Amino acid sequence: MKSWALLSWRRDARSLRGALVAMTVPVFLLVVASGVAAGAARAIDTQVLGAGGLTRIELTSFEGEDSVRPLTTTALREAAALPGVEDVVADYPATLYAEREGTYDLGSHTLPAGGELPVVAGRLPEVLGARQVVLPAEAQGTDFRAVLGRTVPFGYTRATGAGTGTSEVMRLEVVALYDPAWQVDGVGGAYLAEGTAAGLAAARAGKPVGVFRAQDGAAGAVVAVGHQRQVAQVTQALQEAGFAASPVADRVRQLPGLFGVADLGMRAGVAVLGLSAFVLGWVRARDSARARLESFAVLRVLGSGRDDLRRLLLGEAALTGLAAGSIGLVLGSALSLALAGPLSGVLGLPIGHTDALPGLGWALAALVLPVVGLGAGAWAGGRTALREDPYVAVRAAG
Repeated sequence: MKSWALLSWRRDARSLRGALVAMTVPVFLLVVASGVAAGAARAIDTQVLGAGGLTRIELTSFEGEDSVRPLTTTALREAAALPGVEDVVADYPATLYAEREGTYDLGSHTLPAGGELPVVAGRLPEVLGARQVVLPAEAQGTDFRAVLGRTVPFGYTRATGAGTGTSEVMRLEVVALYDPAWQVDGVGGAYLAEGTAAGLAAARAGKPVGVFRAQDGAAGAVVAVGHQRQVAQVTQALQEAGFAASPVADRVRQLPGLFGVADLGMRAGVAVLGLSAFVLGWVRARDSARARLESFAVLRVLGSGRDDLRRLLLGEAALTGLAAGSIGLVLGSALSLALAGPLSGVLGLPIGHTDALPGLGWALAALVLPVVGLGAGAWAGGRTALREDPYVAVRAAG
């Protein structure tokens, strides 16, 4: 009888280890997904919304789209005159390239409204001067730290006809460097004052600046309002005036691609984790009761009731759930931290290591759901498995 009981205990121990592994996997996946989504959301909030994005509206110009109003000088003045609007900054993309040293070719843009760049060296002036530029700390194999504070010659193109142009030189002072991981406008952008950016775009189009701004217009613009509560009202007014307008907060909080999948996955993972825990607890309780039928019979002889045996199964399930939740939380958090660096490049914004950890709510869910689910399943499964007295069942089996 002792050897049979030992064999049944070993079979049950293997079943217990299998249940632990099976429960750890969904917890691990839930923690990784929640860490990835949390890191992306916090990076966006910190790097974009933290610099006034909640009070800004983005205007977009679609070339060839008659239903969208072009961002010409007249249109931008009309937008600036709307009630609640404090400022309008237009973006005129062009290109700056290496005039002497290096092989870089940087897309140039107007400095974003509010100057929300993660500066790592130098200092952003309150108003960027016409002959000043902000560069990434490194881009296309060129380290720009060596030119910080210096006036550097940059090349740009002036169109002279259809498909023809000449190369000209513009000298700009490098006043600040920003983190290259910040890639809202693409990889390795150079940021200029609005007038300077418009001059480069006009030269590339082969037109005087005034004519270019009045006819071609800007590629985009950012409208700043006085308070967050005015955003909806001003956005509606802009849309009614024919502009393609949308709040910056709405755009940046829609997690792109991989992060959107992670956000959806972690929400679906809660339901999957809870359901799988209940089913596993049910199956585990029934298998354990069958495997240890003789041991349970001995406990019944010693005075334990069937409720005591069900509580034993319930306690084992709770401990298994707690162990699975703890292991999955630790391993999932470790992987999420390891992914912070690579995923920063996907998002184009730096994700801090602490930001990549799952939030308190998701961490509690990872710990509590396995315990509750396995416990509920074990209680239900134990009631079914122990419906017949184990002592009577063993005696009947001889």
